[in-house]
Amino acid sequence: MKKWLLTAAIAASFTAQADEGMWQPHQLPAMADMLKEKGLEIDAKTISKLTEFPMNAVISLGGCTASFVSPKGLVVTNHHCAYGSIQYNSTPEKNLLKDGFLAKTYKEELPATPGSRVYVTEAVTDVTSKVTSGQMGKVGNDFYAGIEQQEKALVAECEKDAGYRCQVYSFHGGLEYYLVKQLEIRDVRLTYNPAGSVGKYGGDIDNWMWPRHTGDFSFYRAYVGKDGKPADFHEDNVPYEPKSFLKVSAKGVSDGDFVMVAGYPGRTNRYRTANEVENQFEWAYPEGKVLRERLIEIIKDTAPEGSDERIKYESAIAGLANYAKNFTSMIEFYGKSTMLDDRKSLEQKLAKWIKADKKRQSKYGKVLVQLDKLIAKGEEGQERDLLMSYMGYSTMINASDSLYRLANEKTLPDMEREPGYQERDMTQFISGMERIERRYAASVDKAMLADLIIKYAALPSDQRLAAFDKAFGIDNNFDQAKLIKTLDTMYANTQLSDKETRMAWIDKSVADFKKSNDPFIQYAVSTYEERMAREKARKQLAGDLMKVRPQYMDAIIAYNRELGKPVYADANSSLRVSVGNVKGYSPQDGLVAVPFTRLEGIVAKDTGVDPFDAPAKQLALIKQKQYGDYYVKSIDSVPVNFLSTLDTTGGNSGSPTLNGRAELVGLLFDGVYESIIGDWGYDDQSNRSIQVDSRYMLWVMEHLDNADNLLAEMEIVK
Repeated sequence: MKKWLLTAAIAASFTAQADEGMWQPHQLPAMADMLKEKGLEIDAKTISKLTEFPMNAVISLGGCTASFVSPKGLVVTNHHCAYGSIQYNSTPEKNLLKDGFLAKTYKEELPATPGSRVYVTEAVTDVTSKVTSGQMGKVGNDFYAGIEQQEKALVAECEKDAGYRCQVYSFHGGLEYYLVKQLEIRDVRLTYNPAGSVGKYGGDIDNWMWPRHTGDFSFYRAYVGKDGKPADFHEDNVPYEPKSFLKVSAKGVSDGDFVMVAGYPGRTNRYRTANEVENQFEWAYPEGKVLRERLIEIIKDTAPEGSDERIKYESAIAGLANYAKNFTSMIEFYGKSTMLDDRKSLEQKLAKWIKADKKRQSKYGKVLVQLDKLIAKGEEGQERDLLMSYMGYSTMINASDSLYRLANEKTLPDMEREPGYQERDMTQFISGMERIERRYAASVDKAMLADLIIKYAALPSDQRLAAFDKAFGIDNNFDQAKLIKTLDTMYANTQLSDKETRMAWIDKSVADFKKSNDPFIQYAVSTYEERMAREKARKQLAGDLMKVRPQYMDAIIAYNRELGKPVYADANSSLRVSVGNVKGYSPQDGLVAVPFTRLEGIVAKDTGVDPFDAPAKQLALIKQKQYGDYYVKSIDSVPVNFLSTLDTTGGNSGSPTLNGRAELVGLLFDGVYESIIGDWGYDDQSNRSIQVDSRYMLWVMEHLDNADNLLAEMEIVK
């Protein structure tokens, strides 16, 4: 799409819904007047420049967002984003998840989970013409491979600069491609996390709910070598000195104030077809919910609370529970919404609009039919594919598959290898194998895998996989007891649970794997060709979709432009900015949710039993009205969490919520229950993001945890 057309579309969209949209930074100058009117005090052009304040203070953790808040590489993010590192450093004797952690000096800081990274985005370049050059005449797997090869070449050239990680992101289904260049900081350390009864107050019960009273924040620190460049962990490394950092506001925000959030939202699906919507909500979400809840049940039944095994799986439980509740909300609100009918109506109107013009008919006439055929093809065998994907929760299955795949990929030139197995990926690959040490218990792994295989064995024989069946002794006369015995033998005899042995397999050859007697290695070898055949079929379909989806999106963009509707790309884990206001909402008839919660709400919820077991010191401080400098007269307390109209999704967790001067006023950590469905469409009345208020963060640090060293390090605006 022509740049001037996109700019016109952006400007036109502001007359519709200004708070809808996850905008690419380069789009923001076109929004300058609207942003100023809403309350932005800094120049909108500044936000579009990734090497300037405030955007160069906003960083990615590779799944969550964070930001620099001191000149010495201090990083603030959500407690649940640091959860894996907190869990990794916890033992039954020293449980940081439960008790919290504070390093008073640099030397006391703890290494984060192996593979932890801080990514600082420095450049985003439009490479659409370079990616698609010479590829548009290809189809299917050839097109998929051609695009992938072009992307790998661009990434390789970009990463010639040492210390950088680069990636090509697809926008609008492949209509545009952008190369993102990020400084990759490899030494990340845990600096401070409040106790779990603060950082995860309310637990799964309050997850996605309002009112909320969660202190969902923690701190990392980024380290580099003495030369200031990224380096692996070493005791001689020094704190990274960012080009800029965010000031933390002790004034906070009030009802109606302008706020914006910069972060790395994961995935949204606002341009999916009616058929995709129907399948996702009526099949995929219900099935995924059941599987997630079952895995949680298995972990809890197998690993007693407080045991080392349970600690190893706390992060997994949190992730499973988060999306189980997410899926529940999706299903619930879909059932009482008009989403499916709205999508069908949109497609009918789009088809009518295309048909009304000969040029449009020539360009887009076959797109809708072609897309629906490919979508239907992708749904074939989806029950089996879903079960197989959840088997990825089995460490032994995942590790053995990955190790043998690596051995095969290493027989190829580096540029011909599958992404994830190139030389540039080896540090992360090795870290993944190291992380297993604190995230695996044979009893839990076996129980989860057994349950999934039993479900798989119940599938019709024509949906099952011959090599997989043979590996686990599955046939039409399936014997569950025999499977359990097989798994008992496999887990008793595998050596992959031993870190030294597991790491040694990284350097072994295909021939070494084929000679191995390890039962999980044997499984990986015997099922490899079958997995590769399935992957080839997926790439064939993906290649076909990559040709059709951009045409569909081009039609959608042109159609929306005529209607004056917002034109922004679905979230894809790249840097975005959303804008809005502090605002409550009405979750149902007769109820109004105010935008702030207070310290007193913590006391009101407290039962003394997890997850409502606030620290005794905190309860005493609240009852004594020890508000310090963070008292807000309008609510007669210290604000804990607040609501905003910001358009966000998963991946935005940990994102800094900023005021008009780009000062940090909160950390985004959740959305309300009614807005979960916002991944599929923004509703101005119900889409609300939840932030932990900067004043509560500062209050906890000062009055509860005595984190004076960190408070002194930050620049706090009073």
